[in-house]
Amino acid sequence: MTDNPLLAESTLPYNYPHFDLIKDEHYRPAYEAGMAAELEEVDAIAHNVAQPAFENTIVALERSGQLLARVERVFSSLNGTLTNPELQKIEKEMAPRLAAHNDAIRLNPALFARISALFEKRDRLGLDPESLRLLERYHRDYVRAGARLNEADQTRLRNLNAEIATLHTTFAQNVLKERNAAALTVDTREELAGLSDNEISAAADAAQAAGLEGKYLLSLLNTTGQPPLASLTNRALREKIMAASLARGGSGGEFDNRAVIARLARVRAERAALLGYASHADFQVELQTAGSVEAINRLMTRLAPAALANARQEAADLQAMIDREGGGFRLAACDWALYAEKVRADRYAFDEAQLKPYFEMQRVLKDGVFFAATRLYGLTFKERTDLPKYHPDTQVFEVFDEDGSPLSLFIVDWYARPSKRGGAWMNAYVPQSHLLGRRPVIANHLNVPKPPAGEPTLLTYDEVNTAFHEFGHALHGMFSDVKYPKFAGTLVPRDFVEYPSQVNELWMTWPEVLQNYARHHQTGESLPAALVEKVKATAKFNQGFATTEQLAATLLDQAWHQLKPDEVPEAAGVLDFEAAALKKSGMDFPPVPSRYRSTYFSHIFASNAYSAGYYSYIWSEVLDADSVEWFKQRGGLTRANGDHFRKTLLSRGGSVEAMQMFRDFAGRDPDLNPLLQRRGLELSAGSAAGIE
Repeated sequence: MTDNPLLAESTLPYNYPHFDLIKDEHYRPAYEAGMAAELEEVDAIAHNVAQPAFENTIVALERSGQLLARVERVFSSLNGTLTNPELQKIEKEMAPRLAAHNDAIRLNPALFARISALFEKRDRLGLDPESLRLLERYHRDYVRAGARLNEADQTRLRNLNAEIATLHTTFAQNVLKERNAAALTVDTREELAGLSDNEISAAADAAQAAGLEGKYLLSLLNTTGQPPLASLTNRALREKIMAASLARGGSGGEFDNRAVIARLARVRAERAALLGYASHADFQVELQTAGSVEAINRLMTRLAPAALANARQEAADLQAMIDREGGGFRLAACDWALYAEKVRADRYAFDEAQLKPYFEMQRVLKDGVFFAATRLYGLTFKERTDLPKYHPDTQVFEVFDEDGSPLSLFIVDWYARPSKRGGAWMNAYVPQSHLLGRRPVIANHLNVPKPPAGEPTLLTYDEVNTAFHEFGHALHGMFSDVKYPKFAGTLVPRDFVEYPSQVNELWMTWPEVLQNYARHHQTGESLPAALVEKVKATAKFNQGFATTEQLAATLLDQAWHQLKPDEVPEAAGVLDFEAAALKKSGMDFPPVPSRYRSTYFSHIFASNAYSAGYYSYIWSEVLDADSVEWFKQRGGLTRANGDHFRKTLLSRGGSVEAMQMFRDFAGRDPDLNPLLQRRGLELSAGSAAGIE
């Protein structure tokens, strides 16, 4: 136990984790010690003989559980980016135990009695606004956790929570394992016509690593669409890739997720009913800025027909291109990406592949992402090579504020690997808190395919956009300036958390920033002005597709989570339910499948985080598009604008009501029109252009 680095606060700068010392065998004893310590701390708070006071109850709770929180942050982060069978085994073991542990705290009657006593006299305690919000938050969270239920219902709730935690883990592990197992083996180089030499070499290296010498291996991402589909001219191979992508988790076999989904949807609905809510969606949305499922449904109903109309027009244009080339086939999902690029090239004399030589990864990071942050916020960055890494492909930077004072550590982990979950995300290894005297350690993760040794890493347009997006989350964590851990950084409503990160995407194509980082990796030549103009000209191109696939996933999420327990289908009916839900919403357009099918929709079934909350991306984009117009109208990339955004919003975490932060920033309520203009959508006559 004395050799376990997780049991003590790290002595490294910023309490940065001792990645060089942490071993798999350290997690179980650290979890055990962490849970025991927190229960002991909570018991002391609950049975304190002194009268309940804000300091001896609420602040004491904020200070409690730090060992367990540290263990959980390190474990969950590394399990997401560098997993292995042992970590997956630990995850499965610990999921129900952690759920039971949390229930033991939230359902502690003596503790809730102290919180309730303080809550009842909250207006007479003389608390500052952040402290008052903290007290109200604790009371609300404990009520939502079942603190007011009778003993029998609490026992039922504990069982449901444990089962839900286990189902989350099973779903997530099935998705990762099947994604790796579903990689396609290609026999000949000729079949890969259309891919670049580097992409083909990378496929050969992947096959060799898998013991398939002389062949080529195409790995799958966790989305329905797959990058090679935009380039491959071999339609038979495109069909195989799309079929393999769509079949994941729903065609039988070891990693089939249909039974997991059916059970999880039912148990979530049962838990919601037990807690007095009409559905899991109602339970989840209560905490969000949307406020109600009706508000979400109204927004989706308004956007879906316009998005689908655009997608159908785009499909007609793609079919015309297929016919003009004498293709002799009807447009299918596997064809969309390739023919969209052909139409784009024909209409604008532009191919996105023309951009890639100008997007070398380190330049994007240092001369793009970091440069924009320097111009906007005065930040500077220094690489730290003295700190241990959990993987050699990662980088660590120390971030300094405008006055040179240390602000944060930032971990960059952009390369894909089989041990890494799909997608892109930010996490905090150490969240900021004045109460605990902590400065943040923040990480960004992408899934960029690693090129062959010696070759430059050239990013796609979407990958560059993702880099700027995730760094927006990182800034939210770095700039956090709150007292209490519960409000740190991105701990805001789910349908608000994507908003600041989406705003940060603006700087990707801002002229001053683009000119600084978009340089040819061989010649150093700046991205030609003609190409920049073509990027601008195509801004609304293919937005019908993009909006439709996103809304289809959003509507699927809501369809699953607005069900009552007896409405949830059995495992055999999961895919039929999905098809019926898309048909009912008008989004069953085969050339544009949902961005995620239910069986690999990790956002909503691998954890509670985005369940009934995938709408957050489009909801947040309303705020984002409106804020982008705010920046543009005030000169864009200026320190004054950055300082205002930081002061009114990025630094405040969850310490202020989310929409109040938007109003503090913008000076008014949000407007839907900028989003409609961005996506090229036209609402039907009589549709109000506001967010509810």
